[in-house]
Amino acid sequence: MSESPGKLKLGALVALVVGSMIGGGIFSLPQNMAASAGVGAVLIGWAITAVGMLTLAFVFQTLANRKPDLDGGVYAYAKAGFGDYMGFSSAWGYWISAWLGNVGYFVLLFSTLGYFFPVFGEGNTPAAVIGASILLWAVHFLVLRGIKEAAFINLVTTVAKVVPLALFALICLFAFKLDVFTADIWALGTPELGSVMNQVRNMMLVTVWVFIGIEGASIFSSRAEKRSDVGKATVIGFVTVLLFLVLVNVLSLGVMTQPELAKLQNPSMAAVLEHVVGHWGAVLISVGLIISLLGALLSWVLLCAEIMFAAAKDHTMPEFLRRENQNHVPANALWLTNAMVQIFLVITLFSNSTYLSLIYLATSMILVPYLWSAAYAFLLAWRSETYEQALAERQKDLIIGGIALVYAIWLLYAGGVKYLLLSALLYAPGAILFAKAKREVGQPIFTNVEKLIFAAVVAGALVAAYGLYDGFLTL
Repeated sequence: MSESPGKLKLGALVALVVGSMIGGGIFSLPQNMAASAGVGAVLIGWAITAVGMLTLAFVFQTLANRKPDLDGGVYAYAKAGFGDYMGFSSAWGYWISAWLGNVGYFVLLFSTLGYFFPVFGEGNTPAAVIGASILLWAVHFLVLRGIKEAAFINLVTTVAKVVPLALFALICLFAFKLDVFTADIWALGTPELGSVMNQVRNMMLVTVWVFIGIEGASIFSSRAEKRSDVGKATVIGFVTVLLFLVLVNVLSLGVMTQPELAKLQNPSMAAVLEHVVGHWGAVLISVGLIISLLGALLSWVLLCAEIMFAAAKDHTMPEFLRRENQNHVPANALWLTNAMVQIFLVITLFSNSTYLSLIYLATSMILVPYLWSAAYAFLLAWRSETYEQALAERQKDLIIGGIALVYAIWLLYAGGVKYLLLSALLYAPGAILFAKAKREVGQPIFTNVEKLIFAAVVAGALVAAYGLYDGFLTL
């Protein structure tokens, strides 16, 4: 196995984790956070996020090591622990989250190019949609040439995107002013932000968005050169990205005040650096963002296709999604994914969908797959499954799995009812593919418990549909 051709080494797996996590989110982080919370709440929120996401990273590491026979990460864990429909829902939710995020990335990419070429506007003008469509299909045909080749290009872009982030952190470290940072720690001068608890809750979806991709290595577990590298890549990638995120956010709050940051246009990192060093700082960050988004788009196209392919391999998704081309790329899954991205790119011409509204919806879709992964890790430790000769490890993993599970439930609460209902609206139609897959193997569609779960999803979807029609819910 270690010598198998076409397999992904540790460096490529780390790059997939870092490359999928560092996309556009970090470049908009100063404004996104300041619009939701003051300095004190930001620090509390990052402490909660660091602990919660670290436990999730350990969950993916533990599951990769203890269940090496399960390929496909979040999908496989949900299915093994909670049945076929939950496995399907995790794959479906993850897939929608990933391609919705790509639509958001395209909007942000061409909004950034609009800084240099006004014809692209805010990323949803006709010129921007045409440009995004050309780029989308260029990435599509690049990936069709082979997973390993695409992963190598992702490794190069990941290294390139880290350089401007490191420069930003270094420059802002010297420009940091303690009196600016401590001027209004609890945002008492901005009462519209609400209580500290509300501020922490409001910033949670942003923090989850910038960490999505933490499971990237586990999705590609079947293509890893060494199975043990999957867990290592997850933890190395997490620690690297956490360091950059906290530095970018906290140092910005010592360069400009929270109200000043909240008013910035995105990518707000460009405006912060321009405030310190002048116009060239904005150009540097804009170029870094363009490289970063291109790399993230590639990572997420790979992840989208792989999760559908993995689910189709064991008949949880329909048979047609299993087809690979001569380069061992899941071609049909790739075509379906990018067709959906193309449709939604056209929709941005006729709707008011912004980068933030797209990423909030994408984030809410991935909360369920994270919840089931944490629950499965907790369940393994609770049952002592695979821990027969490792009781000390069982206690540790029981605590880690428990914290990760509580954090995942907290995220569902922090996301709010609106995004839970909108998620149900996107989850419900997936049952058509699930039913097709079940019929192909001659099995009943739902168990009795799954019927109840599906009924709850349909009820939520109907409320969301009425809410959008009536106007009490908006995208």
